[in-house]
Amino acid sequence: MTEPRKMAPWVKPALEFGPALLFLVVFIALRDKTIALWGTDYQGFVIATMVFVPVQALASLVLWRLTGKISAMQIMTLVLVVVFGGMTAWLNDPKFLEMKPTILYLFFAAILGLSLILRKNWLQMVLSEALPMKPEGWRILTIRLVILFIVMALLNEFVRRTMSQSAWVYFKTFGLMIIMFAFFIGNAKLFERYALPKEGEDGSGDTRA
Repeated sequence: MTEPRKMAPWVKPALEFGPALLFLVVFIALRDKTIALWGTDYQGFVIATMVFVPVQALASLVLWRLTGKISAMQIMTLVLVVVFGGMTAWLNDPKFLEMKPTILYLFFAAILGLSLILRKNWLQMVLSEALPMKPEGWRILTIRLVILFIVMALLNEFVRRTMSQSAWVYFKTFGLMIIMFAFFIGNAKLFERYALPKEGEDGSGDTRA
């Protein structure tokens, strides 16, 4: 197994968010242009996708090499980027990449929903080291995440079907990220109330969500 290497604090965020920001920059630069490649005319969105897919794959590989691991969410995201981004470029049709967030969020909602049905706390298994909580806290967080992912999938479909392509790009780059950030900030009290007691504490106290 690859040993994790020391890296500057900015490297990991740059690898995680850099490809999406590069897509945005290329899209803004070319959104009103048509580029002819190999005898075919491509919109700026498709050209930005052609840049985004290999850069995302390279960033994921570098992140894995530097940290020695890659999360299930990152793997799923990469697979969908390659599949739907590849279809966008191959068929010269932006709708496939626009569908990617919908598929991704519905997939995670289904997986977390299944974990609730089977009474298997898969979310806890993945995140327990970073966020130590009692099982009840993980159950509540899982339910809320299922709802969040379904809402985000519906929002993505609403934006891509009713708004401009530029609006969707801004929504995908910033809107979904802000929603996710706000979700975890909004659940700060849940994390606090169900946090595992530190050494020397008895763990008693109010556990209402």
